[in-house]
Amino acid sequence: MATSMVSLLAIVLLCNFALQPSRAQDFCVADLSSELTPSGYPCKAASSLTSDSFVFTGLEAAGNVSNNIGAAVTPAFSAQFPAVNGLGVSIARLDLAPNGVIPLHIHPAGNEILLVLKGIICAGFISSSNVVYSKTLNVGDVMVFPKGLLHYQINVGKYNAIAFASFSSPLPGLQIVPLSLFASNLPSFVIEKTTFLSDSEVKRLKAFLGGSG
Repeated sequence: MATSMVSLLAIVLLCNFALQPSRAQDFCVADLSSELTPSGYPCKAASSLTSDSFVFTGLEAAGNVSNNIGAAVTPAFSAQFPAVNGLGVSIARLDLAPNGVIPLHIHPAGNEILLVLKGIICAGFISSSNVVYSKTLNVGDVMVFPKGLLHYQINVGKYNAIAFASFSSPLPGLQIVPLSLFASNLPSFVIEKTTFLSDSEVKRLKAFLGGSG
């Protein structure tokens, strides 16, 4: 009986391995003219690719930090850098003016690792147990932010700060909590009930961030 069970298990495992998809190609440069699917973009024909298809040159310029939050993010995700499609990696540049902030946000589909290139940045995240992990980062410091957890970056220095963020997904996703609440048309009474903020404070924040409702 035991021998039969072992033989059956071996057959099941062999069938399972046989059914696993093999890596049929080295890369899948995104065809942005096609629709995005749950598994990413369809691939461009390899015959249409050149060396330039695997190079992105959009991170050399500073982002525009003349806005309400004093910060800018320049992404190199699949939509901007088609070569990362399907590879499980991407990168973005962060520019922060003095006192600039990347507000509390999450990346639902990717872990993040942040490298500070210029300035002083206070960064942190909140675990699902509501424990805060915060650190003041200097040039050369690196901090990781696990997927799906609220986190932030603040320029606490006197000059502009620059950092590069790498992600474990070509489409890490982004939801900024203050913008979701106060730059949307979510009714004010819902925000007041769910955040315990006063009506006047909700209206002030909606006016500041451009929300309605």
